[in-house]
Amino acid sequence: MFTTRPELVGTHGMVASTHWLASSAGMAVLEDGGNAFDAAVTVGFVLQVVEPHLNGPGGEVPVVFAAAGETAPRVLCGQGVAPAGATIAHYTGLGLDLVPGSGMLAATVPGAWDGWLTLLRDYGTKSLRDVLGYAIGYARDGFPLLERVASTISTVADLFRDHWTSSAALWLPGGRPPEAGARFRNPKLADTWEWLLAAAEAAGSDREAQIEAARRAWSQGFVAAQVDEFFRIAHRDDSGADHAGVLTGEDMATWEASYEDAVSVDFGPWSVVKPGAWTQGPVLLQQLLLLEGFTDRLSYVDGVPSAETVHLAVECAKLAFADREAWYGDTGDVPLDVLLSRDYARDRRGLVGDHASLDLRPGSPGAVAARLAGHITRGPSAASRENSGALGEPTVSGVGTVKGDTVHVDVVDRWGNVVSATPSGGWLQSSPTIPSLGFCLGSRAQMFWLDEGLPNSLAPGKRPRITLSPSLALHDGLPAMAFGTPGGDQQDQWQLGFWLAHTVGGMNLQEAIDSPMWHTNAFPSSFYPRSWTPGELVVESRVGEAALAELRDRGHSVVDAGPWTLGRMSAVARDSRDGLLRAAANPRGSQGYAVGR
Repeated sequence: MFTTRPELVGTHGMVASTHWLASSAGMAVLEDGGNAFDAAVTVGFVLQVVEPHLNGPGGEVPVVFAAAGETAPRVLCGQGVAPAGATIAHYTGLGLDLVPGSGMLAATVPGAWDGWLTLLRDYGTKSLRDVLGYAIGYARDGFPLLERVASTISTVADLFRDHWTSSAALWLPGGRPPEAGARFRNPKLADTWEWLLAAAEAAGSDREAQIEAARRAWSQGFVAAQVDEFFRIAHRDDSGADHAGVLTGEDMATWEASYEDAVSVDFGPWSVVKPGAWTQGPVLLQQLLLLEGFTDRLSYVDGVPSAETVHLAVECAKLAFADREAWYGDTGDVPLDVLLSRDYARDRRGLVGDHASLDLRPGSPGAVAARLAGHITRGPSAASRENSGALGEPTVSGVGTVKGDTVHVDVVDRWGNVVSATPSGGWLQSSPTIPSLGFCLGSRAQMFWLDEGLPNSLAPGKRPRITLSPSLALHDGLPAMAFGTPGGDQQDQWQLGFWLAHTVGGMNLQEAIDSPMWHTNAFPSSFYPRSWTPGELVVESRVGEAALAELRDRGHSVVDAGPWTLGRMSAVARDSRDGLLRAAANPRGSQGYAVGR
């Protein structure tokens, strides 16, 4: 089949990410003797500069990885928790029934800095200056501004001018939105990173001591102090009112990144590995388990999925995501053992018919009835369609409502280390810029419910159930592939399309990424205002007119997304038989890139 670019094959190292500058910086670290962890951290910091509408220093990062010499993959949690003052009573006392999607109330403890530094300390080899220097250079000296960044800034320009004046000072130079392609600088962010480096290097020459000093300077030093002060000021948010935040310096001082076991399910020679149910990651495993009963009905012709393949995948996705809404969260009693069992999948599979379902149907693992948030039981918000639509990565809606998205990075090195990370949050449009630091904090708390007693109910010290969902795959028990994509609720749907193209369609990494993608919006969005559209199916037109017509006949409300619009997948792989490394990246948007040799 035709591919937009070749699948890269080499022996030294491979980096794939959502921006060419970040991939190139990661490869430079590999060329300088660094390992996959050094490269991934480097990429993560550069992405905070060059894709500021999709992630930032005040965001978060989950990482799934396999380290050479270790027996099992692990997950690093760089997702911060809800502040001590983030109680349901506080939010409902403000007259809110949902956590706003922007502003100060939506912030959790920023986790990306501590997450990346913890990974660097424990698995990397380079110094903090080695991996942070590339990002500092782009922040200080400038980088070419993506069209989507310029468009995002233009959309929120009035909000910045009228309410978020500190953001206007940074993102509206001369009072106007910057031009796409213009050289853009963020010297205040460069200063912040240099101050953190100074604190690190004041601890002496030991690499780990420097990293620990930099972690403290963030969570217990000047960064936390500046956050604490700024979050006492009320700012406008998506509710239409001005609210101060509840995040404090103490919240930052008492949290740190952590490691945990990964979740996995075997599929023949493959094992697919995901973070746990504080993410949506297990829904990919649920979808694959459901589809096991339909393997003889899945097919591809010249890289294009059949209408039957898309239909079955979408109907299985609806069931898996309904379970996400009912059962996933940062609690100790999520019944993953049942949700990821083949017996449960077999029972749920009987709900898949030849026509599209228009109902949200969570299951009852262990014969326990599902309970959903009141916002869901009141029904879909048919008049609120900003989370729906053809672009699949709706960073900014046509009516000016701003949503953020995400970035992704995959790295494999010659020693067999494999890393997949999906950083997000701290988007330039998520909350006002902290003027003394040059960045803003995230809005991940919008994913909590304000109903009591649900797995994903808001509570101090709790992680929101996030959409961020990096992936790893083992083949015959050995680390073989890392992959992922931005896209919020669509992440594990586009990853499913990639996986099926690769394992069912027999395509290589680049062919599988280029294969036509799809997703459904038939379950509640994780993002404010939490709307959804039953029956809606968004499909790239390259599936063909006949397939689109058949899907409509099956009862799907089909949105033709155009030929190249859905997903920003990237992937790397390692063949344990000959040590060959592979990589591929998404051509959509002319932005993602894989590099290697």
